[in-house]
Amino acid sequence: MEAIGGIAGVLTTSAFVPQVVRTWRTRSARDFSLGLLWLLVLGNCLWLTYGALTGSAALVAANVVTVPLTLYLLGMKLRQG
Repeated sequence: MEAIGGIAGVLTTSAFVPQVVRTWRTRSARDFSLGLLWLLVLGNCLWLTYGALTGSAALVAANVVTVPLTLYLLGMKLRQG
């Protein structure tokens, strides 16, 4: 089961990478909904906490990467609009 979680974590986390790269290059997060980004950051932080509390290495690993990615997007949205 942990392997399935690991694969899911890699896929969902890597889904953010192209958007972070595009946001980095264009210096714009205009097309993002602020509400979406806040919910993603909060949800990923909770998944990270849940993974730590349950001992799920897959959840922890995925969200240790995803939280900074979503925080970057949120930060860009707050700064650049």
